[in-house]
Amino acid sequence: MESTQFKVTDRAASRIAEIASANGGGALRVAVLAGGCSGFQYKFELDRETGEDDVVIAHGAARVFIDPASLDLLEGSELDYTDALMGSHFAVRNPQAKSACGCGTSFSID
Repeated sequence: MESTQFKVTDRAASRIAEIASANGGGALRVAVLAGGCSGFQYKFELDRETGEDDVVIAHGAARVFIDPASLDLLEGSELDYTDALMGSHFAVRNPQAKSACGCGTSFSID
């Protein structure tokens, strides 16, 4: 299943493909978990197995897996990759997030 509800930038896709290639394949799993200092937090991990209900987003050689519950909280979002002086990381631009913590890994939708 494919989704237009969640977009992956060219930078993020390139980095996902590099990571997957260096680790023998797989996709980036993006999940939203309860927790963090703002209520929800993003989790990123390399995964080789697609879940039964996962949405698979392909962008070039990169693939992203998202479970349906997380996709509801990520609807309209964009995954990007930032390579900055303070460190490199994946970042989600989520229009549903009403507030976020300083580290950018947790958010609130209230």
